[in-house]
Amino acid sequence: MTLVLLGIRSLLKNPYRSILTSLGILIGVLSVVVLTGIASGAKALVLQSIANLGPNLLVVIPGSVTDSGAQVGGGTDTTLTAEDARAIRSQCPDIWNASGALRTAAQVQSPHANWSTVILGAEPSYLPVRDWRLARGGFFGDQEERGMARVAVLGRIVASRLFGLSDPIGKFIQINHAPFRVIGILSSKGQSPMGMNQDDMVVVPLTTLQSQIMGVTYVGVILAAATSPDRIGAARREIDGILRLRHHIPPDGRPDFEIQAMSDIAKTAGRLSLILTVLLALIASISLIVGGVGILNIMLVSVRERTREIGIRMAIGARPRDILVQFLSEAAALSFFGAMAGGAGGVLFLAGIHLAVGWPTPIPWEGLLLTVAGATLLGILFGLYPAWRASRLDPMEALRYE
Repeated sequence: MTLVLLGIRSLLKNPYRSILTSLGILIGVLSVVVLTGIASGAKALVLQSIANLGPNLLVVIPGSVTDSGAQVGGGTDTTLTAEDARAIRSQCPDIWNASGALRTAAQVQSPHANWSTVILGAEPSYLPVRDWRLARGGFFGDQEERGMARVAVLGRIVASRLFGLSDPIGKFIQINHAPFRVIGILSSKGQSPMGMNQDDMVVVPLTTLQSQIMGVTYVGVILAAATSPDRIGAARREIDGILRLRHHIPPDGRPDFEIQAMSDIAKTAGRLSLILTVLLALIASISLIVGGVGILNIMLVSVRERTREIGIRMAIGARPRDILVQFLSEAAALSFFGAMAGGAGGVLFLAGIHLAVGWPTPIPWEGLLLTVAGATLLGILFGLYPAWRASRLDPMEALRYE
């Protein structure tokens, strides 16, 4: 303990040099903590967005188009219909509900404002499948769906843009110059995993969008909710079998649709986020190595400057091991205090980001402790050679050193 205190006392004789030497370790630890915290926050946002879609959700999209030998990506064909959605609802035992949906962009007008937004055509079952809630008013039912009624449910942003602070329920808007009566306001949902703002949309009956706005008979997607997470695989097989039968596709033929499970997307997103976090941590660790090189450099300078002092200590009885421990304690102190300051700075930085922009920045406490311990060990390793070199000095040569 005496040797350790002696080493720390030696560092305090040159406080500015000690602080500057520790700065490399401080920046390295701070970078690791901040980057891993931000990456963890991004992962949490993505997984939360996927979870908001529903852990039991299956998404059926049209398959790819092949034109003159060139294949276009999935979702580009128009092979799905509302009848397919009804067949899935009624014939799949492991599906408790399903809804077809279709969207387009259009200009929406109120008596006082206009707004360009997304028009979503959906069936009445869309709300329970997506687990969406209404802030005010109601949603259209089977009667409005069959009658192609001109009714609309507004997202929060559209309601605010068109009507401000007034209540839009019962009022009329125009979509492509056709009047629609507002019957409800959706609760706030935020962004989807694909980056779309789910509050910036108008929901109308699917049949109304198909016949009166777009003039089509297909749907863009079918959303199906499995009865439980462990039945997702069975539900996927049931949907595949029914759609193959309806579309006259043999079991060994290439389907004209794709079935995606949100649980699979969540797993993929989790793996990608983990890879990103590891890469960011490795990149930030480069500054730790730079800090370690700084400790190596300053310790070598310190050995050279204190050669005569080392000779005097050896002359009065200090053993090589004592010299080794003293210089190692100095290297450990430089790296430890730099790592502690970097960890504290990283925690404060993450807290500041959370307060400033609301970004979730979970503090990786276990990673923080490992980073501080690793940085301290790195400093000791880089200080090992200078300490060994100091302990191997010849006392007589050291005493004559000027």
